[in-house]
Amino acid sequence: MATVVNTYARAFADVVMANRLDAAKTLAETQQISTLMAQNKALREVWDNPSIPAEQKRGVLDAIVQRAGISRPVRNFVAVVVDKGRTRSFAEIVAQFAQELSQRLGFAEAQITTAREINNNERSALEQDLARVTGKTIRARYEQNPAILGGAIARVGSTVYDGSVKGQLERIRQQLVNS
Repeated sequence: MATVVNTYARAFADVVMANRLDAAKTLAETQQISTLMAQNKALREVWDNPSIPAEQKRGVLDAIVQRAGISRPVRNFVAVVVDKGRTRSFAEIVAQFAQELSQRLGFAEAQITTAREINNNERSALEQDLARVTGKTIRARYEQNPAILGGAIARVGSTVYDGSVKGQLERIRQQLVNS
């Protein structure tokens, strides 16, 4: 299923980039549809039911699009997903689409763990350092974990930058054991 999700997400990101659509607006609209689907069981049942004709499903979609002010490209994308019977994966597709857009626009998501609450200047410095190392604009989420003792651990994609005191002590211990 991950391949299907990636295929739809990449294809729609291709459309957004090729047509120079407003990426933030397009993402917000796809997320709005995803939220509506998650909250409305009757809508899911209509779109998931293979015995309901595609024209009727698109009629429901068009009513939603008109009421919510959704753009034509998003409407067309959702129509393809509905027509192909992939609505059960729509939330995953939208999440992957968000990641795909971020990557193409030069953003990187970072999860930063610190031992204590850090101020805005410290956050800014960390994000600038990560931006310099990755070559991307950093969108950071922060969490606290006193177990790392001090410093910070940053996860950007699958890469981990461990500048924690705990990590440094572990590396010193390994060096002593190996000597």
